[in-house]
Amino acid sequence: MQGSLAKAAVHDQDYRRHLKELLAEHLPDVEVYDPRADHAESIGYDAATGREVFFHHNRMCGEIDVLLAFVPEASMGTAVEMWEAYRHGAAVITISPMAVNWAVRFLSHEIYPDLPTFEAALVSGEVARRIEQILADRKTANP
Repeated sequence: MQGSLAKAAVHDQDYRRHLKELLAEHLPDVEVYDPRADHAESIGYDAATGREVFFHHNRMCGEIDVLLAFVPEASMGTAVEMWEAYRHGAAVITISPMAVNWAVRFLSHEIYPDLPTFEAALVSGEVARRIEQILADRKTANP
């Protein structure tokens, strides 16, 4: 949400609504958790509350099947979430123009450079097929 901002501010979060609508239409069986929905005012949290929310969300990333990461610019918070999801065997699908960034490159199972490309892949069924493949490979590797 803060990306690479050095001040206490967040980037425009309108993409979240669009992504939720797309996922509901094309992957209707998925349960979507959006941390912004429950913590819209997180930028103003005191240190104790912020710490609790940060660590709670990162623990959650170790319990999911799929993480959809939107990374239009460097984001340390999203990188930590990607790490937790990846190391616990989740499929990490990333929307980012930073395909050469090591965190994006090595923690993603699939990278889409932008929202329109992701949307086209979602509509075509490519995203669903890729997630199924990643999760099947995970089961084979860890029976």
